[in-house]
Amino acid sequence: MFTQSPIAERLIASFRQLPGVGRKSAERYALHLLSMPPEIAVDFSEAVRIARERITRCPVCRNLTDITPCIICTDEQRDHSVICVVEQPTGAIAIEKGGTYKGLYHVLHGVLNPLEGIGPAELHLDLLLKRFEGGKAQELIVATNTTAEGEATALYLARRIGALGVKVSRIAHGVPMGGGVEYADAVTLAHALEGRSRI
Repeated sequence: MFTQSPIAERLIASFRQLPGVGRKSAERYALHLLSMPPEIAVDFSEAVRIARERITRCPVCRNLTDITPCIICTDEQRDHSVICVVEQPTGAIAIEKGGTYKGLYHVLHGVLNPLEGIGPAELHLDLLLKRFEGGKAQELIVATNTTAEGEATALYLARRIGALGVKVSRIAHGVPMGGGVEYADAVTLAHALEGRSRI
């Protein structure tokens, strides 16, 4: 049987590492991949390999990019005086879809969580602080999720960045409590950004 094969089990286990993918979905993905014509399956695996090799974190904002610095950091049409902090690249993608925000981003790739050993050093917050020390950036918009860890991270950033004399604001309510920025619709995110408040 298919699921008794160690090779198939490894493939299923690999798909299960993706967010929101349970056992049944992983089995469907594995079966579909193995049912594809060989050239399509090889192209799929090659696309994953190339993406892992060539897409890295921008040295400025830490967003995912295939060029360094990324196109948002080098775009002169954007407002370089405002930086929006998000937990994950999906947060920046969601805000961009709203179409109203024209500033820069900084991606944390996580939140402060002392119980899991995630502190300021693990989030590379020194890179964010450096962006404000030059004086060009004058406002920080905190768009972390409304979880306990997201709120703690927002307060930490408000204290550290605010101590530099920078205006620090938090996106307005509209993103549901306990929910993620990446799951909010574009209109909700646009209103949340426009109605942000100082913290």
